[in-house]
Amino acid sequence: MKAPLITVDNLCMDFDGQRILKNISFEIAEGEILGIIGRSGAGKTVLMHLMRGVEQPPTSGSIVYHVAACGSCDYMDVGSAVGKPCSRCGAKLTAMNVDLWNEKDEELRRRLMRRTAIMFQRTFALYGDDRVIENVLHALDDISYPQDQAINRAADLIDQVRLSHRMMHIARDLSGGEKQRVVLARQLAKEPFLLFADEPTGTLDPGTAKIVHAMLIEAAKTNNMGIIVTSHFSQVIEDVANRAILLIDGSIAKLGSPREVIAEFMKGCDDTEQFEAAEMGEHVMVARDLVKRYISVDRGVVKAVNGVTFDVSTKEIFGVIGKSGAGKTTLSGIIAGLIEPTSGEINIRIGEEWIDMTKPGIDQRGRATPYIGLLHQEYDLFPHRTVLDNLTDAIGLEFPKELAMRKALVTLKMAGFTDEKSKEILNRMPAQLSEGERHRVALAQVLIREPRIVILDEPTGTMDPITKIDVKHSILHAREEMDETFIVVSHDMEFVRDICDRLALMRGGKIVQIGKTADVLAILTEEERKVMTQPAA
Repeated sequence: MKAPLITVDNLCMDFDGQRILKNISFEIAEGEILGIIGRSGAGKTVLMHLMRGVEQPPTSGSIVYHVAACGSCDYMDVGSAVGKPCSRCGAKLTAMNVDLWNEKDEELRRRLMRRTAIMFQRTFALYGDDRVIENVLHALDDISYPQDQAINRAADLIDQVRLSHRMMHIARDLSGGEKQRVVLARQLAKEPFLLFADEPTGTLDPGTAKIVHAMLIEAAKTNNMGIIVTSHFSQVIEDVANRAILLIDGSIAKLGSPREVIAEFMKGCDDTEQFEAAEMGEHVMVARDLVKRYISVDRGVVKAVNGVTFDVSTKEIFGVIGKSGAGKTTLSGIIAGLIEPTSGEINIRIGEEWIDMTKPGIDQRGRATPYIGLLHQEYDLFPHRTVLDNLTDAIGLEFPKELAMRKALVTLKMAGFTDEKSKEILNRMPAQLSEGERHRVALAQVLIREPRIVILDEPTGTMDPITKIDVKHSILHAREEMDETFIVVSHDMEFVRDICDRLALMRGGKIVQIGKTADVLAILTEEERKVMTQPAA
């Protein structure tokens, strides 16, 4: 094993009097890829933030970096570089142990943080209106890279993440996987000796995620860089990590090989609850010949949705599947009333009346949209409001406090929380929750409005397998208890197989097949299976 880069010793973290991390101790070697796996709320993101030196210090314990530091400039390198000349000024590098949170010299922490980088889940952190190469040039400018060499360096980084064919594309026009690779190029521009990857591929389809995982491994080798990757998807840890840690309720339950740790993690995965087959009601939605065209600078006229026809019945769980770029998200926006189709019609039944969603006005689309709930994969919660406020007054629901709490607790349970956990998080801020917990609160924020139709856009993108089961059960309970109708837009084939009554398969903006879930899944091409099927955990 290589020399240690970081020693974490008896680390504890409390929030609101509750211990979130409990006596965490381990070491990370130079150049090691360490995976941290656990359920949503296990403490993965809190641990990662503490190790990078952001937000607030730990309650107790230490995080010590073993580095080589230059006495003539602010450069730091890994400990094995002790005695070598500084790559910036040529001075000799000397050994230094930096206690990240207990150092009196705040400048030492800042020097360390400049030698680390982070990729967040869901947050692409790009200049959306700038080209890919301009985004990378901004990152080089942030570290004062020599301007006369910046263009070539940016091109090298873009080539390293296999995006030379997208170099001149506007960032906002890229797919999710392409955006994440631009983020990686921007982080590599900082020449870090350690990259923190917090659920880096949680919202990507499995095929695209595999590409990003390969990029991370290649970047680690090419740049002699260590990686700490958190996930609650076993496949991420299996693909990327050399060694893994299992966190359960803030404690290390196992540390070892990825295979051993994943086996321990999956012991709690149980899906034995049974549900009765639902009896469908009358049609609640009918769409005919929907078309949505966009004009793109790079591609000309794009038919994101091209002649789509389908219907949905009351109490049905209707799935829309397809590869990235097939038109799924555009179609869900049209159904929700957020995107106006270029042509075609879509009608929704409210009570005994049919509402034409293509017609604006309070008596047409404006009447139907309050009864349609949408949880988009890029959801947002109000960061400075509690969970209770996010579920009630922050979205304009005026309940007396006692009723608001009761309604919120019931809805959180529908979204997959236990009774105990619902009470525990009610007065927390979103930043004090894990990403998976925030996702479920966002789902509860939709359900508390009591919609007739709920559109779920990639509902399992950031959920661990056990939470995914909880959410599946919450959807099925909502259908049984509230006669709820769901439209699920997803690339998670395992999830739609288990939950959807019918599927619509999209290719190139068209629905090419509608039918029973098993029948539609049976006609997927080999390529579609490869990029859409979430590998079994």
